Parts: sequence; structure tokens; C-alpha cells
Amino acid sequence: MSKKKKITALDMSGNLIYNQIKEILTATRTKAYSAVNFAMVEAYWTIGKQIVETQGNNERAEYGSSLLKYLSERLTQDFGKGFEERELRKIRQFYLAFPIRGAVRPELSWTHYRLIMRVEFASKYLLYLPTEEELKKELKMVIENEE
Repeated sequence: MSKKKKITALDMSGNLIYNQIKEILTATRTKAYSAVNFAMVEAYWTIGKQIVETQGNNERAEYGSSLLKYLSERLTQDFGKGFEERELRKIRQFYLAFPIRGAVRPELSWTHYRLIMRVEFASKYLLYLPTEEELKKELKMVIENEE
């Protein structure tokens, strides 16, 4: 004979409050992730600006190359992976693609900006897309057509 478990008012209210708390925590984690992600995008923009201003017109000159190598070695030593010369060139390119700080949108992650930079006239392209979802869809189509 199997025993049927009675569902009590406590079970129902406990489950309800659990689901509400779960929603709160999930939403908060998403907000925190977005805030940290945008803080990194802002940091990359600022780093790119500093590199461009320091290099001046010497990007291809020996000084520009040695600066990126030096920064890569030091930043990797202090902060770990993610600061290889190639990545620093992308950070530099990010600033050059979006020289106006206000054009950098908090809805987009570093991954989005790396995709956007592959599209010609990226900053102008971005201005005409009102939502992140539309931007993702359009970028995916453009990149697939280029390959």
C-alpha cells in the first residue's frame, strides 16, 4: 500500500516563495554579470585609447610593436591570460572603431564588439540597430555571408 503525501499549505507557500527568491537571484546575477562585462568593455576602451595616444602614428614602427610586446608581458604576468599582443591589438582597434566613448553601449559585451569590428563601418552600423537581439541577428547574417 503506497502512502500518498499530503500537500500542505506550507509546501505550497514554501514552493511559491522559493520560486520568487530564485527569480530575484537569477535576475540579480544577470545584472551583476552585465555590469561586470560592461566595466571590462569600458576598461578595454580606455586601455585602447591609452595605447593609441602613446603610440601616436608609430603603430607599425618598432616603438609601437615593442610597446605592445612590453605591455603584453607585464599584463600577462600581473593579470594572467587575455593580454597577448594579438588581444592588445584588438583592444587598440576597438578604440579606433569607437573613438567616441558615448558610442559604446552597455547592452553589448566584449564578444559582441569583437564581432562588430569585423564589419566595415562598425560604429555607423551600430547606430541603426535599436535592440541587442536585432543586432545579434543581423551580425550573424553578415558574418555568415562574408565567410
